[in-house]
Amino acid sequence: MLKTDRLVIVEGKYDKIKLEGIIDALIIATDGFSVFKDKQKTEFIKNYAKKKGLLILTDSDAAGFKIRNYFSSIVPDEYILHAYIPDVSGKEKRKEKPSGEGKLGVEGIDDAIITESLKKAGIERSDKKRNNHTSSYDLFALGICGKPDCTAKKLSLLKEMGLPERISNKSLLKYINLNLTKEEFNKIVHKITEE
Repeated sequence: MLKTDRLVIVEGKYDKIKLEGIIDALIIATDGFSVFKDKQKTEFIKNYAKKKGLLILTDSDAAGFKIRNYFSSIVPDEYILHAYIPDVSGKEKRKEKPSGEGKLGVEGIDDAIITESLKKAGIERSDKKRNNHTSSYDLFALGICGKPDCTAKKLSLLKEMGLPERISNKSLLKYINLNLTKEEFNKIVHKITEE
């Protein structure tokens, strides 16, 4: 079981139940968008994040990214780690039909994938050292952003890396610099351009 002093943010109670078997941490469910109006919960999260840090793990759909972006706008970046689950089609066992986007949420993703996502986010790192070897210009030069055919390339890259399609270029860059050497990243880019 993973352990962290960081506050872990998830969307719902079933996500929280799922994570309680994977990580020993204080886990708070946002109860969807209701957190936007819950000033007390928001203040608690902001204050806790500044003391011990925050880890955000939301679904890969539009709602998950809206909640993720909300916390990114109210908590300084240096206190946040982002863990991402890949886009996986399907429905959770407890539901009668899939979500609107047809993707599994945190509660439906395999424990091993969540564990790997948390590790990739840096949950076990103590040094917080980032390599910053890939820049936004590199993404542009490789055709991942800012060029006419960049959307297809970016989607291929995200799929190859097991990241959700809604991830922003800024978050993608952070993820790359936290998890890959320049050589590893270039190998992935080379692979997708050959396909």
